[in-house]
Amino acid sequence: MKEIQLSECNYLTSSILLMADHLKNVANKLDEYSVRQMLEDITGAKRVFVMGAGRSGLVGRAFAMRLMHLGLTSHVVGETTTPAVTKDDVVIAISGSGKTRSVVNLGKVTKDIGAKLIAITSNKESTLGEMSDTVIVLPGRTKDDAGGYDERHMRGEYTYLTPLGTSFETSSNVFLDAVVSELIYITGASQEDLTSRYTNIE
Repeated sequence: MKEIQLSECNYLTSSILLMADHLKNVANKLDEYSVRQMLEDITGAKRVFVMGAGRSGLVGRAFAMRLMHLGLTSHVVGETTTPAVTKDDVVIAISGSGKTRSVVNLGKVTKDIGAKLIAITSNKESTLGEMSDTVIVLPGRTKDDAGGYDERHMRGEYTYLTPLGTSFETSSNVFLDAVVSELIYITGASQEDLTSRYTNIE
C-alpha cells in the first residue's frame, strides 16, 4: 500500500484562490439584462423545472430545493414524481458546453410545448444557447488563462489545480445561490418562511 505523505495544502489553497479569481471574473462579466429576464421568467412562471446532467444536474437539484424553500413550485426533470411541463412553466437547463445531448433534446421538447427555456452555459452560440429564450453566460475561463491553461498544465505548473474548464459547476452553483438571494429580496420572504419549508423527516 502506497504511503500517504502529509501535505502543507499548497495545492488546495491555490485551487481555492484560483476558483475565487474565476468567480470574480464571472461576476464582472454577467449580462444584467439576461439576469433580470431570468428573474422575471421565474417569478412569472406557474412552475419552475430544472435540468442538467452529471454535476450540473446536482447543482440544479440544489437550486430547485432553494426555490421550494422560497415557496415557489419547482421540480427536477427526470424525477419519478415530476409532472408534465406546460406553456405556463419555465425550464432552466444547465450545461457548460451547451451541447449535452440529453439536455439539448429536452430543451427542444420544452420549446415544442411552448414553455420558456432558460440556458445557463459557457457557450452562448451552442445548440442549447441558440434555442433558449434567455441565456446566462458563465465564462469557462478567466481572460488571463484563455488559451494558456492547457500549456501550463502540460508543463506541470497546474498539475494539481482544479482546471478552470471544469469549474462551470462551481460557477453555476454560486450564481444560482445569488439568484436565490435576489429572489428572497424580490418576494420579501423571511428567514422564518424559508425555515418553515425545510424538511423535518430526515
